[in-house]
Amino acid sequence: MEEKTGILADIIYHNKENGYTIAIVENEETQEQFTAVGCLPGADRGRTLTFTGAWKIHPTYGEQFAFQSYKEEIPHTPEGIEGFLASGLLRGIGKKTAAAIVMKFGEDSLRIIEEESERLMEVSGIGRVKAKSIGEAFKAHREFAKIVLYFQQYGISTGYAMKLYKVYGSDTIRAIEENPYQLVDDIFGIGFRKADRIAEKLGMDPHSPHRIYSAILYTLWTYINEGHTFVPQKQFCELTGQLLDINAEEVYEMLIQMAFEGDIHIENVEGRAVVYLMAYYLAEQKVCRKLIELEGAILKPIHSKVDSLIDLTERQTGILLTENQRQAVKASLENGVNVITGGPGTGKTTIINTIMNIFKHSNLKTAIAAPTGRAAKRITETSGNNASTIHRLLEYYYSEGEDSMRFGKNEETPLDYDVIIIDEASMIDIILMKGLLEAIPSGTRLILVGDADQLPSVGAGNVLRDIINSEIIPSVKLTEIFRQASESLIVVNAHKINQGDYPDCNEKDKDFFLLRRKTEKEMLNTIQDLCSRRLPSYFKGFDAVRDVQVLTPVRKGNIGSINLNRELQKILNPPDPNRNEKGFSHRLFREGDKVMQIKNNYQLEWKRIEDFSDGQGVFNGDCGFIETIDTDFNQVTVVYEESKYVKYDFSQLDELELAYAITVHKSQGSEFPIVIMPISWFPPMLATRNLLYTAITRAKEAVILVGSESKMHAMIDNNRIIQRDSGLAPKLKEFLICESI
Repeated sequence: MEEKTGILADIIYHNKENGYTIAIVENEETQEQFTAVGCLPGADRGRTLTFTGAWKIHPTYGEQFAFQSYKEEIPHTPEGIEGFLASGLLRGIGKKTAAAIVMKFGEDSLRIIEEESERLMEVSGIGRVKAKSIGEAFKAHREFAKIVLYFQQYGISTGYAMKLYKVYGSDTIRAIEENPYQLVDDIFGIGFRKADRIAEKLGMDPHSPHRIYSAILYTLWTYINEGHTFVPQKQFCELTGQLLDINAEEVYEMLIQMAFEGDIHIENVEGRAVVYLMAYYLAEQKVCRKLIELEGAILKPIHSKVDSLIDLTERQTGILLTENQRQAVKASLENGVNVITGGPGTGKTTIINTIMNIFKHSNLKTAIAAPTGRAAKRITETSGNNASTIHRLLEYYYSEGEDSMRFGKNEETPLDYDVIIIDEASMIDIILMKGLLEAIPSGTRLILVGDADQLPSVGAGNVLRDIINSEIIPSVKLTEIFRQASESLIVVNAHKINQGDYPDCNEKDKDFFLLRRKTEKEMLNTIQDLCSRRLPSYFKGFDAVRDVQVLTPVRKGNIGSINLNRELQKILNPPDPNRNEKGFSHRLFREGDKVMQIKNNYQLEWKRIEDFSDGQGVFNGDCGFIETIDTDFNQVTVVYEESKYVKYDFSQLDELELAYAITVHKSQGSEFPIVIMPISWFPPMLATRNLLYTAITRAKEAVILVGSESKMHAMIDNNRIIQRDSGLAPKLKEFLICESI
């Protein structure tokens, strides 16, 4: 590390949100001038700073000094003080006022401003209010400088120091010294491990209740992020004890205290003690009670006999239902809650259309929704019925007071429908299911449609499987593949894979291919060649970016999504003088790039140009295209759903990733014309039958697997379904047992 001192002579770029700055720095003594790059709040010309960092070579802009920390050198000469005050750093002081203050107080000017700001009224043109404002501004500046230096010793960047100061203000240092673990809750990007390192440097007792409490929440969230709604208590205490290097009994004692305070819940599930984060326990309880309530409610009657209505619909549509399908339709009409599950080509869309027609004939108001915008759009296109996302159906909004997403439709203001159909129900996690059920009044029919053999939801819970496995909610499984679907090897092979059989590949005039490649480098080269040359020449009107989706089980490695995106961008959207681009962290975004939102942002505003409608909320997994990168206003415009425009500030680009390649988990609920997937060695927990099944069922026109046939067979043989600890099925079963006693 090297230190460089100088005056900020010019500011080339400064982002007020995160402090990222590019500045020209001059050293008057050595007559040296250099470019400094790093996080610098309040980047104002005239400030004298000492930077700590290292030189780097930028491919376009040449040599730059990348600083990781800085400290302000407060000037002591009248000339230096005047330049500092005139820099614009302190609101209310311009060049004339700065000169007048220094003329009056000389070298004592800064002390007067900080300690006796009322004396500034001795300067012509400065009244009481302005004097007080200048004093407060200078104190805030010195205060923040002290905080930046304080946190630099603990490895906390200036950017994080800015976030801390916004939250805690002048109490920042005191608050962190009292309990550094509150950083985990208050500052996005600081997790338990970083807070724990800070606490260690501060000399906090490793047995501190603050530490154990924070570690318990951290470990619980680790399990929740893996899809579990609870964790076995004994295993949990031992794991958390190992994390903290303390005895498991100390963890248990804190668990009991947290249970009394309502932060967590402890209970027995199927004979073992388990630990819930309270929100997930309450969600399971609510979902269980509401499902039972809806299933047992009195329903609005159908105007005619069910069989007659089905016959009428068959005559109107010209589609005859199988006995299996008729059973599914009847169950949906007769029960308060019904589940319809089945693989591709088994007629789920036909059943939805039939049910919708019957309810329309009976004047029953019906809504249809799906967990994601992509899934809802696909339902609208395939069924002709307008579908929305579950979030939009529930009229989600962001509550500033609670700093969280809320639903406008709930128990107090329920949905006004007689029937609600949810497609792609395998994607629903326990929290979203709770929100949905709370908004459905008793007497409303709820129909859940999905493929239980798909990967489970990204969020915690195993809702669809648990409902089916409980056997308390009626469910019908569709098993027959229809003639048109059976002509597609995608559909046939999906069912073969799901049953543990190996697929048929490379048949003439078919849509399922395996290109055998031995090494990952060969796989990568083949995928690039498919996208850039072979597919465009084979499929007329083919768009290599919009019509193909590369799916992969992993993020890292040569054929992980990160590297695949980097390599595909080079050939599908290469550098172009006419296309702006913006680097951010390890990513490079370019106009025309296919991108994905990777976190839920309920506040992000969007606008539709076609009808001037607007709204808020862009969700994890939404895909779009970069239309413009505006370097003057530091904004990136992304178009979602071909007409929904969203503007991102450069500081928000950590919410976007390239999406030429995405993980299979991120593809749930989507459908793409062509799917390409590398097949290599993957961790056993990912190289599973249902992951491969999920991937190939995303394709409409063609599946191209690139890699090892033996590895593909190994995936099919690995019928390991990742076990999720969730309590919904046991709770529903307990109710069934209680009812039968």
